[in-house]
Amino acid sequence: MSVALPRPAASPRPAPPASALAVGRRVLGVEAAALAALAASLDDRFATLVERLAGLAGRVVVTGMGKSGHVARKIAATLASTGSPALFLHPAEASHGDLGMITAADAVLALSNSGETPELVDIIAHCKRFAIPLFAITGQPGSSLAESADLALLLPACAEACPLGLAPTTSTTMTLALGDALAIALLERRGFDAQAFGVLHPGGKLGRKLVKVAELMHVGEELPLVGLATPMGEALLTMTAKSFGCVGVLDGHGRLSGVITDGDLRRHMGADLLQLQAAAVMTAAPKTIRPQALAGEALAVMNDTRRPCTVLFVVEDGRPIGIVHMHDCLRARVA
Repeated sequence: MSVALPRPAASPRPAPPASALAVGRRVLGVEAAALAALAASLDDRFATLVERLAGLAGRVVVTGMGKSGHVARKIAATLASTGSPALFLHPAEASHGDLGMITAADAVLALSNSGETPELVDIIAHCKRFAIPLFAITGQPGSSLAESADLALLLPACAEACPLGLAPTTSTTMTLALGDALAIALLERRGFDAQAFGVLHPGGKLGRKLVKVAELMHVGEELPLVGLATPMGEALLTMTAKSFGCVGVLDGHGRLSGVITDGDLRRHMGADLLQLQAAAVMTAAPKTIRPQALAGEALAVMNDTRRPCTVLFVVEDGRPIGIVHMHDCLRARVA
């Protein structure tokens, strides 16, 4: 005789998930509020840290474990690219020989939201043993890291955006933003400008945007130049020999009075062209560019639809010191 077993009670259905859009907005709102609280919490310790780091003879060694380690890598990269020499040190590797990467001239910036990351212990001990400045970014004022640091920047108490309160979200966002704030404050403190930025970014789109005309221009014997009274026969020979498709015309003081281009030749085409002087054929007040102008600026001048051209003379005090062709800009991948 079979016995009917009781059926298990149906498990309650989970609540319908919130829409992805609503979740996204909630997370961004939580993190935005945390950043506002972080900005309001900054005090003289931030300014003191900027001064301490600006006075370093060595590098800023940024370290952290787990998600803090990922943030530390980015902070180190941002510092280095904005004029503050920096590197990332993995705390686990530090305990197996990489402590040798830290010199007496360096300072350590350690990241840990809890302030109790065990992998940082050997780095803390090393800094104390050799009197290496130790700075910290942490969310716990009474933590081992905060108490050991020469100066600690404290993150305000803000809930993680993760609904479980477990995944580092708000805390890592605040740490990353604080690292950006340090880097930019140091940039301005050092007077780090666009030219210096270009030196550290020779590759990639950023570097190409910062290339100067002086780095691309042709100089010296390459310049196609004649005088106002030069016969056009001689001017044509110079124009052909220099291969820029134009020739600059100088006055008696060596200043650029005009330019002769293929278009000027077509406009003056006739039996007497070779008997004319350069002054009679040239276009006066030609477009020019400064040697310290960005190559992108030169390209914009050439592409001006009102008076497009492919070549610009580079002048200082009215005197030509170089010439730049559109192809020079394209080869430098400025376009």
